[in-house]
Amino acid sequence: MINSNRPGLSVSAYAVGKGVVQVESGFLYEQRDHSNLSWESTIMGADLALRYGFFKEQLEIIYEGTYIQQDITFTAFDLNEKRSDFSRNRLGIKYLLYDPFKNPDRTKPNLYSWRANNKFQLRDLVPAVSVYAGATFNLGDNPFYPEDPIVAPRAMVATQSSLGSRLVLITNLIYDRIGTDYPEMEYLVSLSHAFKNPKWSVFVENQGIKSDRYSDILLRTGIAHLFSKSFQADFNIGASFKSTPSRMFGSLGFSYRLDFHQDQIISIDDQKSGQNGDFIKRNAFKDDSDTALPGISPKKMRKLQRKAKKRNKN
Repeated sequence: MINSNRPGLSVSAYAVGKGVVQVESGFLYEQRDHSNLSWESTIMGADLALRYGFFKEQLEIIYEGTYIQQDITFTAFDLNEKRSDFSRNRLGIKYLLYDPFKNPDRTKPNLYSWRANNKFQLRDLVPAVSVYAGATFNLGDNPFYPEDPIVAPRAMVATQSSLGSRLVLITNLIYDRIGTDYPEMEYLVSLSHAFKNPKWSVFVENQGIKSDRYSDILLRTGIAHLFSKSFQADFNIGASFKSTPSRMFGSLGFSYRLDFHQDQIISIDDQKSGQNGDFIKRNAFKDDSDTALPGISPKKMRKLQRKAKKRNKN
């Protein structure tokens, strides 16, 4: 099943999977006004994320780019200016360090209780954890980041928790443009909920940005629809909490997965015992064994044997 970071900006802790190529793209529109500096602007653009899983299931490489055109009007002077370039242009690698669902005992369903399988449990708060290392690139004379170097390091920690069967919590802690004159700290907290029809889901996301150049708190919400296991469409809107500048924005996009994954064939001699069913008891297949078939209790085996003798007599 497709694992998309859209419609928000938060990044999932999980990789797309070895041999999987994923495209996540969208079109955006934003109204951004600054009351103190007496300017107002409209922004239009497109964003693109390319994700590729390689070498291990937990590892992926990610490119993220957003190209925008900003039309600014300085109302006090009746002047107009247009700016266009990448507002986001970065490349990095993400690795899943810890996955709580790797423990097979945790994922076993309770066959006797629906409530036990669907109620919230404290262990659900234990998240999957991944780390990210990469760089932000500033190519040419970028009017949005005129003083930044060509390459600036970027680091992130991403966590993901399943709070029940249909609720997912994602958090990102980000340190961007490391070593520049304007390093940037950022956090993202996203909560997603799937409806009874799991093809539909909604989310709400809070984003905080702290930098000497720009600081803000943003809130966005949206909806996503899964058309197939490899294609998802989404829509989101959002706004800022302050007026320097005030921001209102929206985005419409999609995610598409190309699955070239191939399961690795493992020789039976290299497979670990107990991974394909229960352990087989010693002497289980001997003719004089009370349990000639694995997984069948001695009581049930004796009952089957009596039925077989009865059929033979008839």
